[in-house]
Amino acid sequence: MVAANHAGGVGAPATMKSFAVQTITGRWFMFFVSLLVMSSSGATYMFGLYSNEIKRSLGYDQTTVTLLSFFKDLGANVGVLSGLINEVTPPWVVLSMGAVLNFFGYFMIWLAVTNRIPKPHVWHMCLYICVGANSQSFANTGALVTCVKNFPESRGVVLGILKGYVGLSGAIITQLFHAFYGDDTKSLILLIGWLPAAISFAFLRTIRIMRVVRQPNELKIFYKFLYISLGLATFLMIVIITDKVTGFTRSEYGGSAGVVILLLLLPIVVVILEEKRLWKEKQSALNDPSPLNIVTEKPAIDQETSSNNEDSGSKSVKDVSNEVKSPSCWKTVFSPPDRGEDYTILQALFSADMLILFLATICGVGGTLTAIDNLGQIGDSLGYPKRSISTFVSLVSIWNYFGRVSSGVVSEIFLIKYKFPRPLMFTIILLVSCIGHLLIAFNVPGGLYIASVIIGFCFGAQWPLIFAIISEIFGLKYYSTLYNFGGMASPVGSYLLSVRVAGNLYDKEAERQMRELGLTRQEGEDLTCNGTACFKTSFIIITAATLFGVLVSALLVVRTKKFYKSDIYKKFRADARTAETERVADQNDAVRGKGVRIE
Repeated sequence: MVAANHAGGVGAPATMKSFAVQTITGRWFMFFVSLLVMSSSGATYMFGLYSNEIKRSLGYDQTTVTLLSFFKDLGANVGVLSGLINEVTPPWVVLSMGAVLNFFGYFMIWLAVTNRIPKPHVWHMCLYICVGANSQSFANTGALVTCVKNFPESRGVVLGILKGYVGLSGAIITQLFHAFYGDDTKSLILLIGWLPAAISFAFLRTIRIMRVVRQPNELKIFYKFLYISLGLATFLMIVIITDKVTGFTRSEYGGSAGVVILLLLLPIVVVILEEKRLWKEKQSALNDPSPLNIVTEKPAIDQETSSNNEDSGSKSVKDVSNEVKSPSCWKTVFSPPDRGEDYTILQALFSADMLILFLATICGVGGTLTAIDNLGQIGDSLGYPKRSISTFVSLVSIWNYFGRVSSGVVSEIFLIKYKFPRPLMFTIILLVSCIGHLLIAFNVPGGLYIASVIIGFCFGAQWPLIFAIISEIFGLKYYSTLYNFGGMASPVGSYLLSVRVAGNLYDKEAERQMRELGLTRQEGEDLTCNGTACFKTSFIIITAATLFGVLVSALLVVRTKKFYKSDIYKKFRADARTAETERVADQNDAVRGKGVRIE
């Protein structure tokens, strides 16, 4: 009778509208939108594709190009401001600010390289690229941090998938670029200016903090998103290989771009199917006549307890200043809680664990990022054709994705099943990256293709591990800020290894070659180096720095071994159970109210 009345009282249009509202406001649609934001926010990893255009158009030497690269990395990873803003505002504020910064920064660079404005000073270009790249930290903070807080028990998988899409974004944007603009590299800068901003503005209010309710099949749903992303990565790999062998026409690029867009939108099917299942469960609960027998009044003892609790609560609020005074955050800086509890920002920043992780990240990420940012110049100096440079960038992008997804998902599985500590996996990744550095240093025939795969994989694999380690050791309360502080190690490493080492040594070798040929560099002429010697010494130094990072990271493994052997997600399961109890109670209240109306 209840079901009949319910069905008769609600028409199909109203039902569809209600289902659509549930889908659009649900956690899974929010995650899907976050995937789209992440898939367009990795333009900083494409610097090797358009850096030569900046170098030629503005007449820069390699030191200036690496200086621009440093400011790009500085902007991309110094996101403390976005973290602090996110602590006190909803995510849509951070996302909208990031969209504005992205468009302004890259649009100004496009105006400069196309000579639509007078040639800017170097510091102007550094400012433009820093501002444009800084939008990436706003996108990460607004979308990725929000998802980690909404899915705390699946954070490794969440970080892996979302950071994986950031890694894929370079290959995705490259396909769209060739379809829209052909081989006009200057237009690529314009594309990475407007596309991420448009996507962020389109979904501003969708990404938000939601009540944590863990579903029994949560990981299985994430695996569906993972399988789709693997299909996207595989397709991009096939396209890159085919383009390398046969070469694509403009129309063929258009076809591949269409398939890429289709695969990007395919996760919406997973969202709809999951929300449909939840909808049916909800309707089944509402149409179940058994709740009609539920007692509609609280027992007297509960009312009395509630009354006492209210009195107690008002008393505690009234007398809190007299009874309990929280100590100043400055006095507790060196008295942190146990690992896994919520550290204050200062406690985390001054902890030995954070300093060790920060130093290891400088060595590891700094080395791989130096290789990625200088791919264009490395390929030119070693005699690879221009088309291969685009191949290297796409290979780095795709294997960047595989690294992020693998480290996030595999580390989560190993942690749950075998208590395998994430810092140990981070240490192993640093060690593997040394192989890629040595392949570049000694110019193994065809080795740059293999090096692009290794370095892309290792660079990508480091980030989910770093951010998961931070969230596990220092808690989620101030994760927005601590997440961005961890990323600050990247520009420090980039400056030391890319600007001070690789850029300087490249220019010295280029000047030596010009002197041997009896040439003099003219003003405004770019400085070009050819041969293995251009980057050999640099990457031997980078290899040594990375090995030092391995030793530092091993120290963190020893310090956190006991912590990772414990149940680090216990408190999140308790919170999820509480939230689930409240949700069931709300459903019962709704059913009870429905029963009263029918009677």
